[in-house]
Amino acid sequence: MQEKKTDLVVLGGGPGGYSAAFRAADLGRKVTIIEKSSVLGGVCLNVGCIPSKTLLHLAEVIEEAEKLAPLGVSFGKPTFDLEKIRAHRDSVIHTLTSGLDSLYKARKIERIVGVGTFLSDTELMVVTDKEELKLTFEDLIIAVGSRSVQIPGIPYEDERIWDSTKALELTHIPKRLAIIGGGIIGLEVATMYHALGSKITIVEMMDSLIPPADRDLKQPLLKKLKKQYEAIYTSTKVEKVEAKKESLTLHLKGDNAPETIEADAVLVAVGRKANSDGIALENTTIKTNGRGWIEVDKKLRTNVSHVFAIGDVVGDPMLAHKSSHQGKVAAEVASGQASAFTPMGIPSVAYTSPEVAWVGLTETEAKEKGIAFKKGSFPWTANGRALSAVATDGVSKALYDEKTGRLLGAGICGKNAGELISEAVVALEMGAVSEDIALSIHPHPTLSETFAIAAELAEGTATDTLNR
Repeated sequence: MQEKKTDLVVLGGGPGGYSAAFRAADLGRKVTIIEKSSVLGGVCLNVGCIPSKTLLHLAEVIEEAEKLAPLGVSFGKPTFDLEKIRAHRDSVIHTLTSGLDSLYKARKIERIVGVGTFLSDTELMVVTDKEELKLTFEDLIIAVGSRSVQIPGIPYEDERIWDSTKALELTHIPKRLAIIGGGIIGLEVATMYHALGSKITIVEMMDSLIPPADRDLKQPLLKKLKKQYEAIYTSTKVEKVEAKKESLTLHLKGDNAPETIEADAVLVAVGRKANSDGIALENTTIKTNGRGWIEVDKKLRTNVSHVFAIGDVVGDPMLAHKSSHQGKVAAEVASGQASAFTPMGIPSVAYTSPEVAWVGLTETEAKEKGIAFKKGSFPWTANGRALSAVATDGVSKALYDEKTGRLLGAGICGKNAGELISEAVVALEMGAVSEDIALSIHPHPTLSETFAIAAELAEGTATDTLNR
């Protein structure tokens, strides 16, 4: 076994891992990044965020074309060449992974393709295709990500049972697709396959889809989905899935659900589990909590002072943009910089149609915590740009502290909500008050002005609608 001493090791090459490695290298550290895949980018770039958004763009175009028919512009029924669609998806991924390859080489980062596990608080065992390597490190950043949760009663060996990765392979378009889990991943896959022609049924254990989002915020989406999909069963559990030659039978338990439903494919999208259980933490003194999340402080440092952890392994929200920011902080702290991860809010986005995005305190959370607030909520049915674009399924809302007027949280449902929410993110971080946003002149006609009008409603100065 070869033995080697290293400076700073990053275990995992996803958005958090490569961001940490690049930042540490820029700060003068000699960096080694260990990633089991032959390409960097992790789940997000290779089998998650990027391929899904590539396919969701196709779904958006298909829907936009359908909306134009009543306006006098008609196109023929779309046809799908899955091979060309997959080729486009793969080209997008290749462009980005090739860019990461150039960046790590330019920074002279050592890269090992292999699986790393702990031997102690200061040592790693790295297994590659060619050798076993014992690494002794000065500092280490854990960035090993997460995987799809599996639930009992599912015949995972059947090729018709999908996780999100398999769904994005787009091998075929099932006539009937059942989705277990009504969160962001499940609904995004539903959006794609509905546009491609699948009949969609969603089964969710909670009493509503996208549970973390406020009910009024997601209402435009829910109203639309009820019309589009075959069925949506909330407060319903899938007890088991029975694999038959002709189809898959889902056995359900819920007050308003049938005992069984049939499907040609089933997506299991009930959440993600941290990969902390696969790196031999039992050989270290690093602490985890009851959910398997590695415990860290605001500097992303574990209880072992020279070991840091970032991204999905430290808990919710399991989002790529959280991971990348944490990666930079961990690299800076490990390199002696004054840095900490203390965001006022981390935005969440469901890239559905319409999109749903929110950041900061939700109205539900504010009420549960007894926080007094004033609210502005503006429906897109009164927005000229939304009307022009046939995109009136939407709402912009914001919560402000009742005494100080400071922004507490915001949500947007509608076309391009994932882009529009960034204004609220900046306002939240900068400590903006409702008057700041209301007095900031937004271009007209735009979708972005709905956020300003929501602030005017909170201030009681709106003229585009009645102040209530």
